[in-house]
Amino acid sequence: MTDTSAKSATPFMAQYLQIKAQHPDALLFFRMGDFYELFFEDAIHAADVLDITLTHRGQHQGEKIPMAGVPHHSAEPYLARLIRAGHRVAVCEQTETPAEAKKRGYKAIVNREVVRIVTPGTLTEDTLLDARAENLLAAVLHDPASGEIALAFADISTGRFSVVSDRLARLSSLIASFQPKEIVYLQGADGESDILAQLKPMSAPLTPHVTRQASPQGGRDSLKGAFHLSSVEGLGQFTSLEFGVMGLLLSYIELTQAGIPPELDFPRRESLSGNLIVDETTRHALEIERTQAGSRKGSLLDAIDCTRTASGARLLNEQLSRPLTDVARINMRLDAIQTLMEFDHQRDDIRSALSAMPDLDRARARLRLNRASPRDLQAIARGIGVSQTILPELDDPGLQGAALVSDIHAAIDQAISNGLGPLQGHLSSMLVDEPPLLANDGGMIRSGASEELDRLRTLRDDSKKIIAAMEQRYQADTGISQLKIKFNNMLGYYVEIPARFVDDLEKGEQASLFHRRQGLANATRYTSDELVEIAREIEGATSESKLLELRLFEALIHAVLEHSEGLRDLTHAISALDVACAGAHWAINNEACRPELFADKRLEVEAGRHPVVEAALRKEGHGFVSNHVSLGDESGKDPRLQVITGPNMAGKSTFLRQTALLVILAQSGWFVPARRMSLGIVDRVFSRVGASDDLARGKSTFMVEMLETASILNQASDRALVILDEVGRGTSTYDGLAIAWSCVEYLHDVIRCRGLFATHYHELTQLAARLPFAGNLSLKAREWRGDLIFLHEIQEGPADKSYGVQVARLAGLPKAAVLRAKRVLDELEADKSDHTVTDDMPLFSFSEDEAGAGPAPEKADKPTSAPAVDLLSEIEPDELSPKEALDLIYQLKGLV
Repeated sequence: MTDTSAKSATPFMAQYLQIKAQHPDALLFFRMGDFYELFFEDAIHAADVLDITLTHRGQHQGEKIPMAGVPHHSAEPYLARLIRAGHRVAVCEQTETPAEAKKRGYKAIVNREVVRIVTPGTLTEDTLLDARAENLLAAVLHDPASGEIALAFADISTGRFSVVSDRLARLSSLIASFQPKEIVYLQGADGESDILAQLKPMSAPLTPHVTRQASPQGGRDSLKGAFHLSSVEGLGQFTSLEFGVMGLLLSYIELTQAGIPPELDFPRRESLSGNLIVDETTRHALEIERTQAGSRKGSLLDAIDCTRTASGARLLNEQLSRPLTDVARINMRLDAIQTLMEFDHQRDDIRSALSAMPDLDRARARLRLNRASPRDLQAIARGIGVSQTILPELDDPGLQGAALVSDIHAAIDQAISNGLGPLQGHLSSMLVDEPPLLANDGGMIRSGASEELDRLRTLRDDSKKIIAAMEQRYQADTGISQLKIKFNNMLGYYVEIPARFVDDLEKGEQASLFHRRQGLANATRYTSDELVEIAREIEGATSESKLLELRLFEALIHAVLEHSEGLRDLTHAISALDVACAGAHWAINNEACRPELFADKRLEVEAGRHPVVEAALRKEGHGFVSNHVSLGDESGKDPRLQVITGPNMAGKSTFLRQTALLVILAQSGWFVPARRMSLGIVDRVFSRVGASDDLARGKSTFMVEMLETASILNQASDRALVILDEVGRGTSTYDGLAIAWSCVEYLHDVIRCRGLFATHYHELTQLAARLPFAGNLSLKAREWRGDLIFLHEIQEGPADKSYGVQVARLAGLPKAAVLRAKRVLDELEADKSDHTVTDDMPLFSFSEDEAGAGPAPEKADKPTSAPAVDLLSEIEPDELSPKEALDLIYQLKGLV
């Protein structure tokens, strides 16, 4: 490792090392002219991640200094790749020009300062953000004495700021429901190990932070500073722990923004009492927002997202991540969807208009962070205009019969009436139709918007015309047609008169207008007060017009920020409208039904379908086989726990996930792909589907399975929905059966929740038959001419067998291995008393020939007691041609 101490370094390298020492955990983007340069280990890491050339610059401590760089004007794609690779980047800019540095001395180094630390949770640039997902930064604080935790969340790209409190045991579930991109914790705090134990399995990076602001008083002071308040009483009632965690979050944001206070909305407390809890393991198994590979494509969210706006997509993500348990709130969303389904014309017009809606939330946030571009202002003007076109579509009394639609209409109308309408007109009158990306480029203000700017632009763009017009006027006034106005670098603009006209000019009435500057052999050069003033204005017109445009730009930003809260309310209303319209559109196109919600513990689905699998099959031109499920009814007497058996690949996992996803969709306020659904509200969904290990932490597949199962059995309540698949399969038959047996009994007798328990232990079907509130379901399968056909249909009762050997054959297991498996299975099933291998059962070893595509031919020295029987046991009748079958008969007759 290179010694990067600043001692004996050159002045330039000493400056770099000093700044790097302040940010040892970040890659330092060190601005040098048109490039961000990286040195030492930073350069090596960046070159590896970015696949850029690693060069060298000079020497330090006798060693060549590794160096790599990226262009400053196109640095964002490189930043994005470094952030995705898990790095933090400190951006160090030049805070003065080289010319300004030279004023301090001939060898002075240009001043540089870190202006920002780029981390996954503090991004604001559109090119670095997922437009359809929030970019939340989370902070967590723990009070070991009470066992309480407080979480604060902020999305710098939109200004969102919220806080929530709960018990430590629910920390991982809370984090999973908000999906933050980065989690900050207080380093060295009491109970730090307890916090890390729950956070380490999270996918978001963990960032330690040290600050005095993570205290009740420190949090209050941070809030007062951030929002310019004399007191925090007006923000609402927060606990001491909540004040502390907000101070921790604000301190970290201020650190990453190089001391600039964060621009956020006032904090609001999130209520968790009305939310369905889904833990990280279940989210991963059900692929709600992301697939198990980490992609949005292929997830439940991707399958149902028909929103037209970025903010609407983020709201849908939020609603799906944190479903509700409050029946009234759920029905409010369902009412809006149902109503919009009935008004096709208005819905289509609204969705068409929403397609032109820009991302107002993120444009507003960039204005507040002083990172706005002229296009952000134009986006806000366009967004308000789109809202104005949508408003009349919502005037229909039938539409406003739905409370949510009525609230949306009122919010849009109020926002536009309270100043956004005039603001839109002002912005449109000031900005050109296609403004530049950067304000410093100029050309953003429309002609006619400012008389002074128009004059400066005329001077800048039409200087030749102005000088020509002045020349003609001077010729007319003096009567000297040969008078010329010229320009050179020494004199600037001047009037030149041929020598033969000089005496007449200086003796005439116009003599006082001109001042002699230079005499030549053939002419004399003059100037005038008017020409001097015009020349001065022409020379400064370019810079002055740009400065004036920037002042007008800043005035427009200020005008927009005066309506910041109105813009926020407008965006929230538009997002809710977008989600409701998308829900109606999706429900119609997918023949979805409105779920009926109840206070009891029923769960009945008629002809339910898996929304993700169905969408994938539809693209391939195939249909999806729907299924019924009943886990309890209105009377509470029907089975609430179903044991599901059937062959692999028949659709058990799909059916399990489908049931859980329909519950999540219904309690998110979304229609469900089914003919009918009756649902008693669920408070938590647990799913243990699929096999995985955690070898990095010394946990086998079976250990992970047991840990996840234990977590479910310890946390589930009688209102939970529990989905378990193949519990106990990772150990011996007896151990696995015993564990699965006890889990079924515990779910039935102790927790008394609704559940689906898929298994290959057929003994459990007998247990289910004896338990009063349990039942048996199975997946239909048929054997046809040696092939196994999956019907993907659920039926009452247990499966007659598992068809495991047939599935192995379908998977391509060598034929000899399949034949041997059949023999072993027959022997095991013949002795059902203890399911052990009998003493007289011959062992089997694969010969070189038997490992091939087919059975080995009969060998002369092979000991056989019944050759015909052996031959018959090795043939596959359905695979014989007529001639082969006839030959086989002759062969068997010969053997007999």
